[in-house]
Amino acid sequence: MIDWTAVTTVLSVYVVGVIIPGPNFVAVAHKAASTTTREALALVAGVAVVNLFWASCSILGVGIVFATFPWIALAVKITGAAYLVWFGGRLILKAGNAGTSLPPASGRSLGQAFRTGVATNIANPKSIAFFAAVFAAAAPRHVSMPTFLGMLATVAIVASAWYGIVAIVFATPSVATRYRRGKAWIDRFCGGVIVALGIRQLVR
Repeated sequence: MIDWTAVTTVLSVYVVGVIIPGPNFVAVAHKAASTTTREALALVAGVAVVNLFWASCSILGVGIVFATFPWIALAVKITGAAYLVWFGGRLILKAGNAGTSLPPASGRSLGQAFRTGVATNIANPKSIAFFAAVFAAAAPRHVSMPTFLGMLATVAIVASAWYGIVAIVFATPSVATRYRRGKAWIDRFCGGVIVALGIRQLVR
């Protein structure tokens, strides 16, 4: 039997957590406006897969692991922050590069987009903090397998729906055209936001 109270609790907590803008939002919006809808959705798939991973860890007790072995939490924190600084710095450095045409998405580019989604979310301090603390507190442990799968399905549906909407909106011709007109400054802004999030994670 599925514990619908547990699933509803996870839904209410996760919806609030996922819609708050962070590195995932910036990465999806940037990818959608600068490449193709298919690549943006591939990135969304990478983000959703990692959210399923973090949700599974939370339900199984990742918070306890971090509390018992604080060096693991510190390593994850430093690695994630370093990746965000690198990713944001790369956006800033490449902001002036020309290129307004959008080539059709190939299998290779879709794979790269998916891996970017995975890397961005696995290193996302917002996701780590949310799933290790807020989500872990809301999700009951020792649940039945149907309830466990129900909670994971909730995470998958909400993440895919929200970031999918973000990708589709930012990939619309009007938004994409505005992006390409101000590409250099928008890329610098997005890169700066991601770098700031990485530095913030290091100093907290």
